[in-house]
Amino acid sequence: MGWKSWVFAIVVVITVTALRCEAAESYVCDPVKFAKMGKDINQYTFCDSTLGFEERARDLVSHMTLSEKVGQMGSSSTGVPRFGLPKYEWWSEALHGVSNTGPGVVFDKNIPGATSFPLVILTAASFNETLWRVIGEAVSTEARGMHNSGTGGLTYWSPNINLLRDPRWGRAQETPGEDPLVVSRYGVNYVRGLQDTGNISSNMLKVAACCKHYTAYDLDAWKNFDRFHFDAQVTQQDMLDTFQPPFEACVKQGAASSAMCSFNKINGIPSCADPQLLKDTIRGEWKLNGYIAADCDSIQVLLEKHLYVQTPEDAVAYVLRSGLDLDCGDYYTKYLVPAVVKGKVKESDIDRSLVYTYTTLMRLGFFDGSQEYGNLGAKDLCTPEHQELAVEAAREGIVLLKNDGSLPLSTSNITRLAVIGPNANATTAMIGNYAGIPCKYTSPIDGLENYVKVDYKPGCYDVACEDTSLVVSAVKASRKADATVLVVGYNLTFEAEGHDRQDLLLPGNQEQLVSQVAAASKGPVILVVMTGSAVDISFAQSLDKIAGILWVGYPGQGGGDAIAQLIFGMHNPGGRLPMTWYPNEYAEKVSMTDMHMRANPVIEYPGRTYRFHTGDTLYPFGYGLSYTTFEYTIKSHSSQLLKLHLPKNQKCYTLFQSLGEPISKCPSIRLEDESSKKLCKDFEYEVQVEVKNNGTKDGSEVVLLYGVPPSGLGGAPMKQLVAFQRLFLLAGSSEIVTMKINVCDSLGLVDNAGYKILPAGTQTLIIGDDSTNSISLITSFLPFSSSNVV
Repeated sequence: MGWKSWVFAIVVVITVTALRCEAAESYVCDPVKFAKMGKDINQYTFCDSTLGFEERARDLVSHMTLSEKVGQMGSSSTGVPRFGLPKYEWWSEALHGVSNTGPGVVFDKNIPGATSFPLVILTAASFNETLWRVIGEAVSTEARGMHNSGTGGLTYWSPNINLLRDPRWGRAQETPGEDPLVVSRYGVNYVRGLQDTGNISSNMLKVAACCKHYTAYDLDAWKNFDRFHFDAQVTQQDMLDTFQPPFEACVKQGAASSAMCSFNKINGIPSCADPQLLKDTIRGEWKLNGYIAADCDSIQVLLEKHLYVQTPEDAVAYVLRSGLDLDCGDYYTKYLVPAVVKGKVKESDIDRSLVYTYTTLMRLGFFDGSQEYGNLGAKDLCTPEHQELAVEAAREGIVLLKNDGSLPLSTSNITRLAVIGPNANATTAMIGNYAGIPCKYTSPIDGLENYVKVDYKPGCYDVACEDTSLVVSAVKASRKADATVLVVGYNLTFEAEGHDRQDLLLPGNQEQLVSQVAAASKGPVILVVMTGSAVDISFAQSLDKIAGILWVGYPGQGGGDAIAQLIFGMHNPGGRLPMTWYPNEYAEKVSMTDMHMRANPVIEYPGRTYRFHTGDTLYPFGYGLSYTTFEYTIKSHSSQLLKLHLPKNQKCYTLFQSLGEPISKCPSIRLEDESSKKLCKDFEYEVQVEVKNNGTKDGSEVVLLYGVPPSGLGGAPMKQLVAFQRLFLLAGSSEIVTMKINVCDSLGLVDNAGYKILPAGTQTLIIGDDSTNSISLITSFLPFSSSNVV
């Protein structure tokens, strides 16, 4: 969001409590309210609950004057008092718990806080789809409780499903990582958790979620570039196989009720002004059932930063015609009336958008009340169950990066534990971006003190760690202690919205602190890294005195408990990295502004993410250790020969075909062809894998199934995740995991012309990183005639 909207939000907060009380007292179509106004409710079709929501919304809009319509086009809609339509604040946030970042939520004496779950990047590291959905359900319950208490909205502009292209991005912590499948599945599950009412046949919503920021948005402020001016140059190939899949899944599978366009340009066109992206794709092709909102001040940015249009009236007309329904800001409310008067936009365009927004509010029960959720209130926030869920989410996401056998620590062998580092006593740092007020904090020190006596020495005055005067006392503490826990990393000073990192190094003198403490330590040193993305800690990985390393992301309000429970073996770490960790040389070599995913050896460009990166890595995507060991055995699978019988007029395509090679078979089919869609609908492949816990400790394992495309296909990923599943196994036990994929969806590729294809040839399925646990699949298309080749 832009700075002017922050000022605007403060102004709104001054009156929002009164507005929320008004909303909490009654719903729009309350017969008692209409009677008090001296109006016959039967004269208003929008209050006829026997009719469909869209028909009712159209009637509602028909009662408004142009000026009244425009008053509802901004995020702080004015309402229409003359027929009982109240004001409504659209902007609320729930990235990892109900947040007061937007003006739609206000904490007060009755509800002083809400459960603050880990930042998304850590929750994603659990690779647990059930967990993702359950967190969404908990957050929506607390959101409904706040709404019923008059202090919260019903429309939440979450989750952030931008793919993590570059670890320096300040908002990396908000995302589910770098893999399109993981990001997609997180988005679908979290949205379903927020929205679903439990009645699959119902069109009602618990709260309304929002897929953001659409699209190819992952730069905030880096060197001389910022999100308000940046023009992301994206190939159609990268757009279709990297940036768009999470949004398509969020709308089509998650049934999200809104989407938010981003600040940046994409190939010269601002996202919020691109009819191909908004009207044609998200609304037309994907069938969004809801509204499209602008990121805050995006219309103003269109005019003043991108210089894309000449006047404010041109700006509002352009984006409205492109498919933008709701403005977070005041440009619509200021300039739409003159735009209509000047003939730049039609009033019917405004009507269309208002039908989308008010249909959403009707689905939320804003007009008819909510019997199902009407009993939720203050008692349903910060419940013991939700707070324990926050700790569980952190436990499941934390990743063990190194262990020489010293972990878990034993309380019987430790009488004195040195706890050192600028994040050792972290509280607000643990809840990161877009946080509300948590129920409580449990810092790392608090958690560790539950097990042993702690000697705390910060080592640095703050995360910047510029002054080394406190290092000496930290070294002394480590020298006397039976073991040392060092908690280092970042906070929002170094990575946040509006602030990207310049490198992948620990701030200031943190590396020096770690090295000196480790050198002096009497016992094992456990390094705890609290960051929102990758950081180059190769120095610590190679230090023998560093016995163990844990990455804990930003672990939420109960992070200290989760960290301590894993260090002392109350639970077994099972998280996996949802992003690649690079050495700092990556940041020195690769510009954040280069949007290309694929490597280009001609210019020594190494590519991005595990799917395309050809350079050195510190820890790969999917990496994570455990206190136990697991063994995989492929028990059964579908036929390795995948024969797809083509209809008579099915076209084949020579894309990726080697020059000069005779065409003796169908090289590929395009998945957009209607005939291909029919063929692919039930084209599934199943693998059954036995997973055995061979160790002496209970633990969770994440099974990752990768697909490796046929060789020789230029621009294809080196491998890509096609399925994943997390399971818990008692020591010595085993379980059969069944993984089923749709061949076209999972093994299909995007060629360099921007077409989705399924190629013929040999593809390989690999379980984890062990090539011995693999299956070779041969895809062929029959019957074949060379006359079908295009």
